[in-house]
Amino acid sequence: MKVLLVYPRYPDTFWSFKHVLKFIFKRAVFPPLGLLTVAAMLPEEWEKKLVDLNTTALTDKDLKWADYVFISAMVAQQNSVREVIDRCRKLGTKIVAGGPFFSRGYEDFGFDDIDYLVFNEAENILPLFLEDLVKGCAKHIYASEEFPDIGESPVPLWSLINTKKYHSMTIQYSRGCPFNCEFCDIIILNGHKPRTKDKSQVIAELDALYDMGWRASVFFVDDNFIGNKRKLKSEILPAIIEWMEEKKRPFSFFTEASINLADDEELMRLMTRAGFDMVAGFDMVFVGIESPNEDSLVECNKLPNKGRDLLAAVKKIQNYGLQVQGGFIVGFDSDPLSIFKSQIDFIQKSGIVTAMVGVLMAPPETRLYKRLKKENRLLVGLTGDNTDGSTNFIPKMGYEALARGYKQVVRSACQGL
Repeated sequence: MKVLLVYPRYPDTFWSFKHVLKFIFKRAVFPPLGLLTVAAMLPEEWEKKLVDLNTTALTDKDLKWADYVFISAMVAQQNSVREVIDRCRKLGTKIVAGGPFFSRGYEDFGFDDIDYLVFNEAENILPLFLEDLVKGCAKHIYASEEFPDIGESPVPLWSLINTKKYHSMTIQYSRGCPFNCEFCDIIILNGHKPRTKDKSQVIAELDALYDMGWRASVFFVDDNFIGNKRKLKSEILPAIIEWMEEKKRPFSFFTEASINLADDEELMRLMTRAGFDMVAGFDMVFVGIESPNEDSLVECNKLPNKGRDLLAAVKKIQNYGLQVQGGFIVGFDSDPLSIFKSQIDFIQKSGIVTAMVGVLMAPPETRLYKRLKKENRLLVGLTGDNTDGSTNFIPKMGYEALARGYKQVVRSACQGL
């Protein structure tokens, strides 16, 4: 069997970093970790190639070579997804699709021309599909309501990519988040209870990156790295610290975490020792600040942020040597027209170097989506690109005011405030 794994292009916004990457002679920030993990789950005797459209062109020769094209994508990549599907259809190459975009709730985008759909996570459903595929009786859709044990997840098949084209390599330690923000679909995709790998898996993945010669930054892609603080402090971070010291600190790390990281001084100290510190280089912790407006935080049930001095929390994390990259959202129903000035002031006072400012969107199946549907405020179309200024619902402040204010915040951030 010949399998071509294809990762679509990101749009030319905050998602791609296309223009800034030219200065460091890289083509993309991160490799397609999901596809590389799926590749490691395929039979060893199958031939495999990977084309990341963010680094490499996809040729008709590639598509004709393949018995099957495996494609995975996020919603923001949907335009590139459609191009790949259309090319496969013209050449008669069968398509196997999975990943966040190809999940429940996004059927309106049109999946009828895809041969096989694998909904949900691959570890517990892909083996069933592969077995049926070999037997010649594969179904159109494969899905599971259960979240798999990611202790079964293999080391990604790194040999399929040219690491020199990327700024950072990636590791996933956990899936799931203990919180329940109204606008977030992570809990739908990955569940409320964080599922984690053990320290032997994490070290095995670090070894794999080290053995292939990587000596730069590594992104722990977890949506909330600190979802299970106890395990991090007692097992994972001590193991990483020991490994880093043995290998003479070949990597620097960055990740995503909730703001309650500021409440755990031991955890921050361990993360700094492990290599998540500013001294190491580019490294940072992405924190979803969302809004300095308390009413907006209450509205979206941003539990760890509510009733907190967010500015003091950011400063505390920074004081422990962790650079904070902030995520901000405008467009909440509770946002006053002064929210844009408040966001600018917060970013300036906090010393946050990189601010990802987006317009609120309502992903399918989220509590926000269901509420707006009842209120008859949903609009057709969802780009999934929260930094392009679009949204898929009617904002209470009016779209023109929202778009104008959003541009003001982004312009201020780009001009160094």
